[in-house]
Amino acid sequence: MLTRKPRSAEKGASSQWVILAPVSVTDLPKKSGCGPLFTRLRNPSTGQAALYLFSSDAHQLFEIKAFHEEYRSWFIGQTVQHDGRLFFATPVDPLFLVLFYCIQAQKEQGKFQPLDQILVDEEFSSCTMLLQCANISQSVHHIVEEKEISGRKFYKYNEEKTLKWLKKKVDQTVKVLKDQDVCVGGKVQSATFISGKQITDATEVDYILYAHGLISEYIPEELSTALAKYLRLPQVTSPPAEPAPKKRKLSDAPVEAEEDYTKFNTGDLKNKKASNKMSAAQKALAKVDKSGMKTISAFFNSKTKVTK
Repeated sequence: MLTRKPRSAEKGASSQWVILAPVSVTDLPKKSGCGPLFTRLRNPSTGQAALYLFSSDAHQLFEIKAFHEEYRSWFIGQTVQHDGRLFFATPVDPLFLVLFYCIQAQKEQGKFQPLDQILVDEEFSSCTMLLQCANISQSVHHIVEEKEISGRKFYKYNEEKTLKWLKKKVDQTVKVLKDQDVCVGGKVQSATFISGKQITDATEVDYILYAHGLISEYIPEELSTALAKYLRLPQVTSPPAEPAPKKRKLSDAPVEAEEDYTKFNTGDLKNKKASNKMSAAQKALAKVDKSGMKTISAFFNSKTKVTK
């Protein structure tokens, strides 16, 4: 369990998070005063703030995901922690985050720059720690062009090289999906309720589509579209949505009817000829001589006064 006290915590108050993380996260640092570091970095897909965790030596980067249900808390020692979320620290390739800044530098500058000048962000200053992650200097060539001048290296984003690198990521993901028997076909939803049954409807394209979706969570939308074309994936079209039923307005006014019910009003019936034919009994009644007969309403008139 890793404990982190937020800066906004009040005096005497503490905040603890229950986190599932690899053991390497809490390895003793080589330097005193160092340790696992929670920090905000830009999400490489959206550019918005997200929570990440650097290992003690800053060589590994983890993204923090939270599982949250309402009305959940933790018993920690002799205390109750009201924040009942369960956090997961999962390793992420820091090159995805470097890629985000390389794309931005290409759009803004369009020229070769040192990597430490590309990774500059006033709002997220911790992004410079990405340079400390293992193998960044050796793997950055997958997404950029390189030039060396006077012993110093300069870099510029290259989309073609990036797409080749992302295709390798997709291929690796497809292999893991197959090895782990992850359901990616049309029966994904039903397969979760069937134990011990092999699902064989997934095609190679299904695996690539699924892997492309996973990788797209770590790259900008524009690059995700370019990657789909590079992989020659079929365009996924969503089924047409059914028209929503008309909502009735809640007000003092009468409810608007969907049909013209005014044709059944009594006043209109007097002015319209009956469309149905008269029955035999009705025809016989119509031929009866009604002279001298009183109407039914006559029996309900008020009585006249009798004078002596």
